[in-house]
Amino acid sequence: MSRSKDIGTRAETAVARWLQANGWPHAERRQLRGRDDAGDITGTPGVCWEVKAGDAAIRASDGQVTAWLEETDRERTNARADVGVLVLRRRGKASPGAWWAVLPVASIVGLTATGLIHHSVAVSMPARMLLVDFVGILRTSGYGDPLVPVAGMEREAVPATG
Repeated sequence: MSRSKDIGTRAETAVARWLQANGWPHAERRQLRGRDDAGDITGTPGVCWEVKAGDAAIRASDGQVTAWLEETDRERTNARADVGVLVLRRRGKASPGAWWAVLPVASIVGLTATGLIHHSVAVSMPARMLLVDFVGILRTSGYGDPLVPVAGMEREAVPATG
């Protein structure tokens, strides 16, 4: 097995074991399914997990995270899951409970809107996103003064890779 595959296997196994101890007793690593991949962890009905570890996860650029979120959403569709979660290992953090969970804000909002996450709990949960994206959410929700286009102040493009 290659070093990179070994790192991935160990991370997926760690996440599965952590999930087993935290409400999903049937969580386990999923066998590879090729182009119809349905995530890295199975046994968690309704949730698709994509796990990334090693230097690639620790040093991931915004563009790489965006690409991985797209991959996670394809796998969520293949798994017929409600929610897709990208898990990124963090430097110096052995427990998967301290790793990053990254998902679209719409998924978080959907979980709170359906009552699956009580509002008082959601208020204390950190979410990781770019300021430009958060300001976009605020603007769409009616916050701030009407925008007057200013040359050079357009939203920064996030590269697809790099």
